[in-house]
Amino acid sequence: MVISGLLFVLYPAIRPFSDESSLRGAAAFASGQWLIAHMLAMVAFTLLPLGLLELHRSLQRTAVERGAYWAVVLSLLGTGLTLPFYGGEAYGLHAIGQQAVIQQSVAVLSLATVVRSGPGLAMFLVGLLLLAVAAIIAATTIWRSVIYPRWSGVPLAVGLALYIPQFFGTQPLRVTHGLLVAIGCWWIAAGIWSRGTTQCSLAMQINR
Repeated sequence: MVISGLLFVLYPAIRPFSDESSLRGAAAFASGQWLIAHMLAMVAFTLLPLGLLELHRSLQRTAVERGAYWAVVLSLLGTGLTLPFYGGEAYGLHAIGQQAVIQQSVAVLSLATVVRSGPGLAMFLVGLLLLAVAAIIAATTIWRSVIYPRWSGVPLAVGLALYIPQFFGTQPLRVTHGLLVAIGCWWIAAGIWSRGTTQCSLAMQINR
């Protein structure tokens, strides 16, 4: 969760922003920053369900275990539907940008619309919605758990619920949004770490 949160901030911070219908946009697509930023985003999404899996493990044999279970399941489904689009953004647009720069042709950039539309876009939107639902369920589960600080799940739920709208914002807004998601990840991670430490201490005392 800690690494995932960090990468959610680095992704919009590293990603180049420009007029994507111009050769300047083509240069952005073709840059190493574009490729690295989107690869970091893919890793961030991949690690998120693993963090929620640990949350579920920590809540086993409690009244809210089922909620944590569904948060994991929906986050896995959401991540699986989200990653193919990011792959197209990372590798497809990178290749398109390189060709546009080589040919010095803005017309080549029209292919970006193909990458960003159709079934791939539909899968992407459904995936992000599933991730938002997973985070909301996780936040509700944490709120009811009594084990974790009640508000610790809220920032991640709000951040993932706003993931689609934030695409229409400027870079500063998107970096701020990434920080919100990161705070959500870190707060949950801190709770899991604290609970694990407490359990270890109790186990050591019992063994004595």
